[in-house]
Amino acid sequence: MNIRCAKPEDLMNMQHCNLLCLPENYQMKYYFYHGLTWPQLSYVAEDEKGNIVGYVLAKMEEPEPGEESTHGHITSLAVKRSYRRLGLAQKLMNQASKAMVECFNAHYVSLHVRKSNRAALNLYTNSLKFKILEIEPKYYADGEDAYSMRRDLSELAGGDQERPALEDGTDAGGDATIINNHRDAGHAGHDGHCC
Repeated sequence: MNIRCAKPEDLMNMQHCNLLCLPENYQMKYYFYHGLTWPQLSYVAEDEKGNIVGYVLAKMEEPEPGEESTHGHITSLAVKRSYRRLGLAQKLMNQASKAMVECFNAHYVSLHVRKSNRAALNLYTNSLKFKILEIEPKYYADGEDAYSMRRDLSELAGGDQERPALEDGTDAGGDATIINNHRDAGHAGHDGHCC
């Protein structure tokens, strides 16, 4: 298995992987928007024949009003069924998160996940140390609620970043969450074209 930064010629195969794996699908122009605007943030997992078996599509977000923290967002993560439980999703997420820190000095990364997606929730909370911020009612087109989640990235930056404050006044790396997250040792596959 190989994990590398996505290239423009990968975008159609990423979309195909999305169509096979997820109920939320995007038009091709959305993949191109991500690929052209933030080429350093999206990654693919390839099998030994070079076929794309998973991907992470990521972007940077504008700071919220009154917020100074730079942060990224995971738009989509998918791994083909026969390649699951190999750690690919975690590696893809760590690569994208590390690139957010290295290229844009991101303080945290956010994402949304279906409340019913237990496997993804386990990955995000237990392996990747995301925290649940809130429930967004009827977030998905079919009416299902989503958890809005956040991962503090100061650990990936060596811990020298200031942590952003959450709405409840705690820092993003604290234990408090409104509702009531593994560090990748290297950055293999990142070719440094963003920094």
